[in-house]
Amino acid sequence: MEKQPFHAKLIALLKSNPDYVNESGEFLRAGLIDDAYQLDENLIRLLLTDDEMVEKFFKNVDGRWIFNYNIFVRYVKSKDFLPGSHTQFRNKISLNIDGKSLDERDEVALVFPFKDCVLEGGQTEEKEKRPEVFFNEVLDQDEINRMFHPKVLTNWKRYTATGEQEVTEIQRDENDTIRENLIIKGNNLIALHSLKEEFSGKVKLIYIDPPYNPDSPSNTFMYNNNFNRSTWLTFIKNRLEVAKELLTNDGVMIVAIDENEQVYLGVLLDEVFPAHEKHCITIVHNPRGVQGKNFSYIHEYTFFVIPKGERVIGDKEIPTEEITWDHFRNWGGESRREDAKNCFYPVIVENDKVVGFGDVLDDKEHPSAQTVQHGEKYFVYPIDQNMIERKWRYARQSADGIKHLLRTRKVQRGYEIELGKDFEMYKTVWKDERYDANVYGTQLVKKLVPGCKFDFPKSLWNVYDCLHSVIENDKEAIILDFFGGSGTTAHAVLELNKDGGNRKFIICEQMHYVETVTKERVKTVIKQNNQDDFIYCELMRYNEAFMDRIQSAESSEELLEIWRDMSKESFLNWYVKPDMPAEAEEYFIAINDVEEQKRCLAELLDKNQLYVHLSEIEDEKFKVSEVDKVLNKKFYDGGDDV
Repeated sequence: MEKQPFHAKLIALLKSNPDYVNESGEFLRAGLIDDAYQLDENLIRLLLTDDEMVEKFFKNVDGRWIFNYNIFVRYVKSKDFLPGSHTQFRNKISLNIDGKSLDERDEVALVFPFKDCVLEGGQTEEKEKRPEVFFNEVLDQDEINRMFHPKVLTNWKRYTATGEQEVTEIQRDENDTIRENLIIKGNNLIALHSLKEEFSGKVKLIYIDPPYNPDSPSNTFMYNNNFNRSTWLTFIKNRLEVAKELLTNDGVMIVAIDENEQVYLGVLLDEVFPAHEKHCITIVHNPRGVQGKNFSYIHEYTFFVIPKGERVIGDKEIPTEEITWDHFRNWGGESRREDAKNCFYPVIVENDKVVGFGDVLDDKEHPSAQTVQHGEKYFVYPIDQNMIERKWRYARQSADGIKHLLRTRKVQRGYEIELGKDFEMYKTVWKDERYDANVYGTQLVKKLVPGCKFDFPKSLWNVYDCLHSVIENDKEAIILDFFGGSGTTAHAVLELNKDGGNRKFIICEQMHYVETVTKERVKTVIKQNNQDDFIYCELMRYNEAFMDRIQSAESSEELLEIWRDMSKESFLNWYVKPDMPAEAEEYFIAINDVEEQKRCLAELLDKNQLYVHLSEIEDEKFKVSEVDKVLNKKFYDGGDDV
């Protein structure tokens, strides 16, 4: 049974003091606020009787509890504390122009991020503009905590190269960590907090391609656009903060973005990851360009957020046809034998190929020639044409590791040894025809999922190279993408595993296309590769199903029917009285505006019950199947008995 909401508990506690209620039992908020400002001893004693009140409204300083009356007053003044009193917010006195309050006019925009808020962000279709709720961390902490409780997972299926299967087991490794590829449908903020139970500190790499928030019709970030940038930053910050908890100590966060929010995202990343380095890479992804007023944009940005001072980015592979060859022998300043004694040794050549290396020569030994023959083999030394003893570019202890990068070239005096590196350090500007988002993104997805409609998928090889730079040598890495989109990150992980790796992806996506595009793409790739598999599951919806119905309704009649169902079957906010349907329906009909009716219905739903809490899995109201109960136990605690 779920505990009593904090605000209801506080009201009950305060009403136990007769000074705060009148003869009719109505709450006297004005007297309460006055007592708070006066630091009334009886009020403080009353609050100190409950641990939750102490945690929210008091601060411990050297063993003494200090009453934070400012937070207390803010809380009891909020509209949700006593929603029956609407004067402060519903009929407020405010500045206005032409009869509209300033915050109702499009000309006014708040561009400072709500740093103390949580935005649930429940959009499920790109065209959807649903009313969103900002939960304040001070006023609504209890609401936020309940929202972040782990949720029940349902609709489990396993997909292999041979087709669809029922899920009976969830594989774990010797450290009891889940070793499965996962695609999870549902709100990504809530999914991340559910994943935290199992994957905290276990994810090596997080790659995300969030909504870019451009000032154009292509913007897919549609939440509360009067406060667009501020809302976007809040939305991203909430998700980065919990994602950070999932990373390993040497874990890396990669975030793709375009020019509209690149600067602001950079500042936000500095705030969320203060102990990390931040590198901004430019990637040319659209060589044809997107026409702007003054420039044609051909690039986007990718932030690499890595542990400070650590070398976690590997080397970039160079295609064989692009390898350049140069002398293995050093030249120029500090290239003589005495500058690095471990770099003077013979390279052994047989049948025109480098077959090995000899020992470092003693300082007193001096070869008679640059190339000395020993039977069928030739010993080649780093001696130039003037017979000056120089050094090789790699010490003897490192030479065996780069033997495959060496080749021989016959010259009059024997052999020259040449070095051709097939790797280099990644640069900060990436150009490659494979990064073309049209050819290797849009066209590729349509080939894999014929007839699908998906706007702006990433190039597979753009994402592949981002992942490869971090986890090429970590074949057991777990990779998370909580803006799963068309499934490019999952596809890239499957391509990486062609090296024999056992890397695992976790994809979260709340849009409905996860079923028709994301899942279908990954199924096709697995079938083509004839290896790997994945588990698909969904956060079990409850009020979210009503939210979907509200957003898709087109008439007042449909919305009225939804309200009748809601009053019987949904979880409504604690202050709603569904036992008065006639009065509620009269009020609802009187609104006579479909969009306003939608807003009202959405506001009535308890946002903490959009999905079913894991703690309520046994509640018969939610009708969780026995199969789902077993699989949730296996997912969250390995199937051990509670």
